[in-house]
Amino acid sequence: MTTKIFCAIDTADLDAATTIAKTAGVATGAIKLGLTFFNRNGPQGVETVMKDVPGVDLFLDLKCHDIPMQVAGAIREVVRLSPKFVTLHASGGGEMMKQAANSAAEESSRLGVERPKLLAITVLTSLDDAVLSNVGQATPAADQVIRLAKLAQESGVDGVVCSPKEVAMIRDACGPDFVIMVPGIRPDGAATHDQARVMTPSDAVSAGASHLVIGRPITQADDPQATASALYADIAQAQNAAA
Repeated sequence: MTTKIFCAIDTADLDAATTIAKTAGVATGAIKLGLTFFNRNGPQGVETVMKDVPGVDLFLDLKCHDIPMQVAGAIREVVRLSPKFVTLHASGGGEMMKQAANSAAEESSRLGVERPKLLAITVLTSLDDAVLSNVGQATPAADQVIRLAKLAQESGVDGVVCSPKEVAMIRDACGPDFVIMVPGIRPDGAATHDQARVMTPSDAVSAGASHLVIGRPITQADDPQATASALYADIAQAQNAAA
């Protein structure tokens, strides 16, 4: 699996998102669009961003969570946008994830397009043990992460999104082929901004990350192409050292 850096486009403004995609997105070869952007601009907004960046991979971070039929329908509707990855919440349960996976496969086959890989959200990074206890989950957050990652894998989901500190334990629990998408990545010396738990690209890859999500260090760089090239070189060095 070739590690990709998905450039996080953290704006709901369509023009700004399109500009970032043409610069930083092209530099990394992959972009992430989230729920705020999608709720303002819809599928048409995604198409607008993607039409001028052929060959750039798309990660739709929609975090779907509803009854199985609704999530299956939501996944079916975004297949035509040709995302590489789409997120849903593992806490929606095994049946929800199974129906979503089946829906993605069926619609991809019908349209003759590549099937998007589904990534499960286990425990949001904003939730700690105290918050989980307040909603009736007495299990430590780390244990819940592993439980939900395994459930996602058993339900036909391709991987998870997780914080840097959870990469190694998920890799150990779910094996080498499970996709682990990791936000909270910062190059050495970069500001952490609002990320509480961060890791360098090389450390994340060494821990077992499949792909990385990086935003402002690239989008706010004077030269996004040079920044992306340096990050990919850092990743390659880590992979060579581990080989």
